Amino acid sequence: MRDPSVPKALCDFLETSPVALSLAGIEGDHPLLFVNARFAKLTGYGAHELIGRNCRLLQRGVEDGQAHAKLRAFLARDDARPVRTPMVNFRKDGVAFVNLLYLSRLQGVTGETRYFLASQFDVSRTQPERLVAYDRALARTLMDMEPLAEESGMTVDRTLTAIADAVTTIAQAKLALIELGEDGGGEGGGPSD
Repeated sequence: MRDPSVPKALCDFLETSPVALSLAGIEGDHPLLFVNARFAKLTGYGAHELIGRNCRLLQRGVEDGQAHAKLRAFLARDDARPVRTPMVNFRKDGVAFVNLLYLSRLQGVTGETRYFLASQFDVSRTQPERLVAYDRALARTLMDMEPLAEESGMTVDRTLTAIADAVTTIAQAKLALIELGEDGGGEGGGPSD
């Protein structure tokens, strides 16, 4: 399922990615316009439950000041580089996970933002090598998307914020879950499930 404003060819491509992906609109509350099957598997929500809603529903009111500040700064400036930040999310069944959110813009040839592209990866229950595999899969997806985006008059910013230490990222995610009182079993949402 997709919002009819999103080109079918773009959705078809995103559906084939081995990573969880979503597209959001630029207007209003940035509603989701498309989520792939990997996103649905990671969150437990079907596309029909998400299209037209803001991804904020995954946060269930948990405030993460640092992550939210990064997202607000990204959304406020059209020239902002892609952002990558861990944040606590919840699956449909209520199980918490730490989502390593990657957020970028798909821009028209004249530079206007047409969509927000996001990728989600559960770093709370993973090993450093799975995070490296996810990074490679996401980079490959963004690179492979370039020709398709160009055909639709868009550009893709493939800049990935480097993770200096995957072990530290995963340890911080586990600490966030401990502070919430969650146990730590679950899915990764990435290429090595």
